Amino acid sequence: MRMSRTQARSRKAKPPSNRFRLVLTLAAIPVAALLSGLLLITLALVLANDRLPPLDALIDYRPRIALRVYTADDKLIGEFGEERRTFVRIEDVPDVMKQAVLAAEDTRFFDHIGIDLKGALRAFVANLLAGGTEQGASTITMQLAREFFLSPERTYTRKISEILLALRIEESLSKEQIFELYLNQIYLGKRAYGFAAASQTYFGKPLASLTVAEAAVLAGLPKAPSRFNPMVNPKRAVERQRYILRRMHEAGFLTDDGLQAALDQKLNFVPPRADYPVHAPYVAELARQLAFDLYREEIYSAGLKVYTTIRSDDQQAANAALEQGILDYDRRHGFRGPERILDLPADRTAAEEAVDAAIGDGDDIGRFEAAVVLSAAPGRVVVTRGRDATYEIGAEGLKFVANALSERAPAAQKLRRGALVRIVRNAKGQYEVGQLPEVQAALVSMNTYDGAVRALVGGFDFERNKFNRVTQAWRQPGSSFKPFIYSAALEKGFMTTTIINDAPVLIDPARTGGQLWDPKNYDGKFEGPMRMRTALAKSKNMVSVRILDSIGTQYAQDYITRFGFDAERHPAFLTMALGAGSVTPWQMAAAISVFANGGYRIEPYIIDRITDNNGRVLARARPGLAGTESLRAIDRRNAFLMDSMLREVARSGTAARAQGTLKRSDLAGKTGTTNDSYDAWFAGYQPKIAAVAWVGYDQPRKLGDRETGGGLALPIWINYMSRALRGVPEQPLEVPPGVVQVGSDYYYAETRPGQGVASLGVSEDGVAAGSDADMIRDQVF
Repeated sequence: MRMSRTQARSRKAKPPSNRFRLVLTLAAIPVAALLSGLLLITLALVLANDRLPPLDALIDYRPRIALRVYTADDKLIGEFGEERRTFVRIEDVPDVMKQAVLAAEDTRFFDHIGIDLKGALRAFVANLLAGGTEQGASTITMQLAREFFLSPERTYTRKISEILLALRIEESLSKEQIFELYLNQIYLGKRAYGFAAASQTYFGKPLASLTVAEAAVLAGLPKAPSRFNPMVNPKRAVERQRYILRRMHEAGFLTDDGLQAALDQKLNFVPPRADYPVHAPYVAELARQLAFDLYREEIYSAGLKVYTTIRSDDQQAANAALEQGILDYDRRHGFRGPERILDLPADRTAAEEAVDAAIGDGDDIGRFEAAVVLSAAPGRVVVTRGRDATYEIGAEGLKFVANALSERAPAAQKLRRGALVRIVRNAKGQYEVGQLPEVQAALVSMNTYDGAVRALVGGFDFERNKFNRVTQAWRQPGSSFKPFIYSAALEKGFMTTTIINDAPVLIDPARTGGQLWDPKNYDGKFEGPMRMRTALAKSKNMVSVRILDSIGTQYAQDYITRFGFDAERHPAFLTMALGAGSVTPWQMAAAISVFANGGYRIEPYIIDRITDNNGRVLARARPGLAGTESLRAIDRRNAFLMDSMLREVARSGTAARAQGTLKRSDLAGKTGTTNDSYDAWFAGYQPKIAAVAWVGYDQPRKLGDRETGGGLALPIWINYMSRALRGVPEQPLEVPPGVVQVGSDYYYAETRPGQGVASLGVSEDGVAAGSDADMIRDQVF
């Protein structure tokens, strides 16, 4: 039966059932919720996006770069600033470094848009299977956003901001620009920012010299710099490195053979406190101070570079010479005893843990490593530096402390269980028991022509004591000051052949600024009348006192200022003759150079130039030069005669070891030993190079009854000069105009025998004037 059209329309118009309406309503609720959620998320993203910081810091990237200090031959010796960073262009980063970073952090970096959903899923699965967090979900771009703009807090809000910033960064910069920023900005531990700085910090080499194995170590640091620091946690660092090497292999960056070679490579890290190829901490700190005076706080972040006048070979020679001199002295005076005694548990493991808690790398001073004695007996000592670092030292390494192992050794010196000592590797690489020296020393050398400082060592160890004894220590110069008194005497008519009596005198208190003075020669001997040249060579105190008394203390006080000395630090008393004033090694180097360069006062300088990070010169030294008459301090003839007398000191006098050891005739200088041997000096030169060595205690005390400038400071000077003078030709004396030769000696043309001062303190028959030889002791000045 057919349905009518009216019936059909009627059936079509029938309203939906209640059940259908219910289903539709139920379906609409989640859809509406989803749409609302998406709307809210979109609104949140819009609001978050509006609040994101501008990308100016990335687009106009100006990294904080520390002040760097270099030697004259471009060796890094110091960095100052919170962030160690060396900016490198992406094209200068070696492929092995790029590949290691990509394998460790973001293999699909060049394929994604700043966020990597596929990579995140892969990381989630890998971490789930590994039961840890070996792989991260943040892309390199996201890490860069976090590094520049966000805090390290772990919140959803920060993650959203990180994603939005990553997308914006990808829109604004190319992949190469992003990667370059990342490689230079990321923190990698030990104040190192960027991989170029990390390469120097951990391996002591430039980025371009890294091997695959080394690059993989550095690539493991961004994840957790402290946890994977190879110097602190070598085991964890190697585990992380091996994971990255396998990832590089999986990504096609390494062949099978390349992977195996990298896994087999032995890693050699920079030892603690050896971050720089040349050890010159006193120089670096002095350069920092001088740069700060010019540029204030800017120096710590503007990437300034300070190029010093220091020569790396000279500096290394000075370091070695000073250390050897101090150690030789320390050994002569014996073992003082343990630094302290630790109360160690009987159990060996517990004892090693106690040692771990008591000492660390920070307790090591240079080559002197801290260790604790576990057992001690004559011929055998076992020491530990903590867990897995126990060493047995035999008789060969115990010579220095042999007496401390005797049963009769004093309690304060005895080596026993718990004693904290120092162990040092000898030339064979074997440990010996030693001790930290208490005595200090300083050495500075300079070019006599322009004052450029070639080497400077301000003390035995900078980390233990940053006091720079070259520039800051005001000490009595002792007999090393005599040449300046002799120089003054030449201007008063004295000759190198003037006969002066070496005989005892008593000095009235009014002439000393204190009490009655009965000066002595160092050896206690008096040799009677002798030539002035001989008296200087033998460092005769009585002769110096008589000379100063003759020329006048006021005149001498004024005269010595020509050499750069401060008059107020050298009171006008007869004690000035024996160096009772105060000088620094820096002053002495400048002063002794006057005799070497023909009579010119040339100021030492240590900074050659300062540049910005791009190499533009901001400041440059303009030193005075010998030969500039406005800088003349003394007559050229005076400098010549003094030079000839000081060469005699180094040939036959108290410094005869100099010419005897170095086999050169152009060496000159003067030893100095103060009263009671508190200070030991040698100030000397070859015509091109002047150097001054000093030895003493920071809190003045006796160095020892037999210790002198010739025995302490001179060997340091000789050891340094033996390397500094390699390849430097000998320079004979050049007689200047106005000097005449009579017999074997030289004189001013107007002050030759018969015209100058013939004698002092002696009569025509060679006996002390006004007294017979037995009564001279009663002569009072």
